[in-house]
Amino acid sequence: MDYSQFLVMHQEIGLLVLILLIFLFDTFSSRQVPRGLSMFSVCLFGLLTVGGFVFPWDKAVASAFGGMYVTSPVMVAIKNVLNVGVFIVLLQSMNWADGEFMRIRRGEFYELLLITLFGMYLMISARHFLLFIIGLETASLPLAALVAFDKNRYESHEAAVKYILTAVFSSAIFMMGLSFVYALAGTLYFNDIAGACFGGDAMLIVAVAFVIAGFGFKLSLVPFHLWTADVYQGAPTAVTSYLSVISKGAAAFSFFVVMVQVFGPFYGKIWEWMLYALIILTITVGNLFALRQKNLKRFLAFSSISQAGYIMLGVISGSAQGLGSLIFYILVYIFSNLAAFGVISSIENKTGRVDMDSYNNLYSTNPRLAFTMMLAMFSLAGIPPFAGFFSKFFIFSAAVQPGTPALYILTLIALINTIISLYYYLLVVKAMFIKNQEECVIPAFRSTGSERLGMWICVAGIIFVGLFSCIYNSLISAAQMNTEYIFTLFAN
Repeated sequence: MDYSQFLVMHQEIGLLVLILLIFLFDTFSSRQVPRGLSMFSVCLFGLLTVGGFVFPWDKAVASAFGGMYVTSPVMVAIKNVLNVGVFIVLLQSMNWADGEFMRIRRGEFYELLLITLFGMYLMISARHFLLFIIGLETASLPLAALVAFDKNRYESHEAAVKYILTAVFSSAIFMMGLSFVYALAGTLYFNDIAGACFGGDAMLIVAVAFVIAGFGFKLSLVPFHLWTADVYQGAPTAVTSYLSVISKGAAAFSFFVVMVQVFGPFYGKIWEWMLYALIILTITVGNLFALRQKNLKRFLAFSSISQAGYIMLGVISGSAQGLGSLIFYILVYIFSNLAAFGVISSIENKTGRVDMDSYNNLYSTNPRLAFTMMLAMFSLAGIPPFAGFFSKFFIFSAAVQPGTPALYILTLIALINTIISLYYYLLVVKAMFIKNQEECVIPAFRSTGSERLGMWICVAGIIFVGLFSCIYNSLISAAQMNTEYIFTLFAN
């Protein structure tokens, strides 16, 4: 075996080295400085994140292990985007991780979280379903432990049980679909499956349906979304924020690659209308259920379900523009959603309150937190000139690019749903700025330095990412470099 192949996995190796250093620091560091682990972990991961942008992207496709692992500029780009989100999550979770409750669990929190990120790296670069399954399980199983981290709360136990049971069943369905694919094609390589002649075999229709169901769980697509609200509410807020953006971002990119590269030649015959129905149901159901929520974590859970529907608009385009728009949408969604979770986390750590009524008249006591939450809601709703408007515009443009009547109708339904989402996002803004009561539930307080830094990064992203067209253009360029073979298969 040629061990030099491992050098192609430079991002994965860097992350594994970081995990090992955190483990050694946690094991051998003096117990007199227990909080040093958080600073050590955040600083190391910050260096890893900056290094991903400083060092040049791969100029061509590089593969290893017989083509099972592939890296290219667009894969490096999505991994860097996920790193930005994880870095913000780590910043916002420092105050919680440094608490007395986390004294003996601090190391496990950082290690499990980064191990799930490693699994997502493998999902993104996998071009063989065996490696993809390894990455999927590496990303999924530690999340169940993270969801159950607050073992003294019944809701956390319930959330973990729901998550692990749903994950097991979804993985079983996904692998059942892969078994059908293997029976038809005799291989698990993405390119070889796409090149096999399936015809109109009924087994292929069932296989694609099962594969979409497996991804639907990770993305919280309707009707595979029922776990989302309970898990988001029961998990620690730091874990919830990670689930809502990082896990969803990796799954969305992997879904694009699998559906376009593997099943692209059978798009019009088999899975086109499946995805149309899923997108309409996901956006509509997520928006309607978000209207009823009073708990902000459940509110953002249903918001994330509807956002997953918008992300899927990039998949149906099957083009470099669609892939670039999808990555850009994930980047903007990271800043917007983590800004909201940063405010929720800061207030929960101080007061323990996560209900929307507690935010009434928040502006009078904590104007900066109220302003940050307002920007997050405006961006999630797609109000110009914030980044969320540009991300929705680009992904709608990519969706209608093929120019078929069905896509125009689908995009129109998605646009109508943005009006519904605008209403419930503005309910939060109304509570903070317009509703008056004699005494505000949340008193004035000062967030910790790490929480403020995380929110500042998110606010900067919300304001500036959409205005700098070079970011979107660079993502489109990365999608076009060395990935034409994917879109050629789709076009055929």
